[in-house]
Amino acid sequence: MSKCEQCIIKQFNSLKALTKDELVRISGCKTSRIIKKGEIIFDEGETLNGVFCVKEGICKLSKLSENGKDQIVKMVVKGQLLGQRSLISEEASNLQAIALNDMEVCFIPKSEIFADLQKNSKFSFEVLKDMAHDLRDSDDIIVNMAQKSVRQRLAETLVYIRDSFGTNPDGTLSVLLSREDYANIVGTATESAIRVLSQFKKEKLISTVGKYIKIEDLAGLKRVE
Repeated sequence: MSKCEQCIIKQFNSLKALTKDELVRISGCKTSRIIKKGEIIFDEGETLNGVFCVKEGICKLSKLSENGKDQIVKMVVKGQLLGQRSLISEEASNLQAIALNDMEVCFIPKSEIFADLQKNSKFSFEVLKDMAHDLRDSDDIIVNMAQKSVRQRLAETLVYIRDSFGTNPDGTLSVLLSREDYANIVGTATESAIRVLSQFKKEKLISTVGKYIKIEDLAGLKRVE
């Protein structure tokens, strides 16, 4: 198990603001976990007793709507923290986190990280910045849902996944999402997402290799209306 003070992952989140002594103390009480693809990390309504630092892998954060449909609000990747908001608000989680592929996470108990929030103002500021960034992203999602078509939202999602997570050696998107996942990201029915992806394929904007999607015309996707 790597030590927090030596772990490069901390450079990508608010833990970078902690002192070496604070990191050494946290390292002594954290636990490392392997989470399999499809496994629930935490559930909506669950009280979180700490934060998760993602060492490897990707998970989706989603919320169950009144009609029983999941709405994916964010994808959390290597280097990011899970559970910061519940830590500060002391409220139960309003989202569910599920692994999209095999993950390795470190769990830091609430008692340890909360003490640093109170004592280290630089760390507190970094956590606030992360939360402000999440809030801005939430605002963008609301506007996109109201003003953009399913075609535009799905095209933007494909570009976002390519830019954020890269591609496999054969050019396909490195993150494998189900058609239902794509529907839940853009806020539409699975059938609509499948229909739009088929249209993109006919328009030669994308191609498919098995279940994987390959972007063939990036500029064209960015122009979708």
